[in-house]
Order: sequence, then C-alpha cells, then structure tokens
Amino acid sequence: MADKSGVQSVERIFQLIESLAAHPAGAGLQRLAQDTGLAKSTVHRLLASLVSLGYAAQDENGRYRLTLKMFELSSGIVNSMDIMDVAKVHLERLAQRTGEAVHLVIRDGQDIVYIYKTESGPMRMSSRVGLRSPLYCTGVGKAILATLPADEVAQIWQHTTPQKLTAHTIVEYDALQAQLTEVRTNGYAIDDEENELGVRCVAVAIPGVGGRADSAFSISGLAPYMTPERIRRIATLALDARTDIMADLGLAKRI
Repeated sequence: MADKSGVQSVERIFQLIESLAAHPAGAGLQRLAQDTGLAKSTVHRLLASLVSLGYAAQDENGRYRLTLKMFELSSGIVNSMDIMDVAKVHLERLAQRTGEAVHLVIRDGQDIVYIYKTESGPMRMSSRVGLRSPLYCTGVGKAILATLPADEVAQIWQHTTPQKLTAHTIVEYDALQAQLTEVRTNGYAIDDEENELGVRCVAVAIPGVGGRADSAFSISGLAPYMTPERIRRIATLALDARTDIMADLGLAKRI
C-alpha cells in the first residue's frame, strides 16, 4: 500500500512548483499560500526544501522564484523534439516577415503547452514558454483538433470543462464542430479574441505520418491590425512555413 503522507507531500510540492511557475518575477510566502491553499508553515517548509536543492531562490525582498535548474529538467525533453529543432529557423523567419509574435505548441491531453516563442515587432504578449491552455479556445488547439478523427474530438470535448474566457469564447460543441469544418477547408485556424481580448491569431497544425497533428504554430497580433485581408496574407505565409517545416522533417516535399 502506498504511503499516503508521501503521496500528499509530492502533490503539495508540485502544487507549489506550479504556483511559482505562474509568478516568474517571484512571489511572497503569503501569496504562495493563498494560491496553493496550503498553510504558510507548510509552504515555508516546502520552499526551504526547493531552495536547498537549488530549484528555487529567495531574493532580497523575500520573494521566491524558480531557478534555471528547473528549466534544465524540462529543456532536455524539449530539446530532444525534432519539431523544436527543425521549426525554430522557419518560425523566426515568419516572425520577421510578419512583425508579429509566433508560438510553437505541443498537445498534452486536452491542452496545448507552449514550447517556443519568438517576437519581432514592438508588441510583447503575455504568453510564455511552459504556459498551458485548452485546445477548444486557442487557434493552435483548433488547428490540432481539426486533424483528429471525429470520435477523438468528441472524447476530448467530453473531458473538457469549457469556460467563457472572453465574450468570444466558444463553449458549445456544435459551434466548435462548425469551426473545425472551416479549419479543414481553409487549412488554418483563427483565434478571434477567444482566449485573450484584443489578440487575434492565425494557427496552422503540423501533421505527422497519417495526417494527425500533435503540434502547431500561430502568429498573433493586436486585433485592430489583424483584419480579414491581413489574416489571409499571414495564413499564406504560415502555410508556406508549414510546408518547409514538414519537408525538413521528411514528411513532405517543398513545392
């Protein structure tokens, strides 16, 4: 039988790590206790362990933050991904050509996780590497969903709790299905301020063998500048970049 106290300690330490990750500039003991719902004494003890192991540090103002040692653990996984190594040069070029932020994500269950971000223009987005977002309300998520069989999409929806993140967020399955049909027709997905007000995204999936995708990338810009005409131009550039990425992965020929 598993040691319940040991399992609880592991759950609490990862709960605290996730809270620290949400505060890259650092957070105080009180804030971390509030975020995790744990007693301040418990949080203090767990923080002491993380600091002693080198996974967290405390600054002169008493705030705690994760160290690069935590990143080193995950970077070994990310760096082993062919998609990461291959796509970077193409996504950097895409950011330069559009003047917008470009993100690369991978699917993890009902969510997507940002694994790469590059920005070319003056706008700085709140997104960050490691951020997790739902599939249903993101352009990259919908681009991935559009490559999956209908029964798998339905299963993902059943295990999702849709929330109105903005007034534009789709929370009805029929509406999502209608959008996925458009994605398949157009070859790209659009996030029309569904995940973040004031931001529109054009997203393209990177399908693997068999056509299904576990990764996608997006180009994000301020909504007033992402007009329908500009979205179509950016989508063309994104599809060209996808062709080049797939060719480098050995999945398709360049046209």
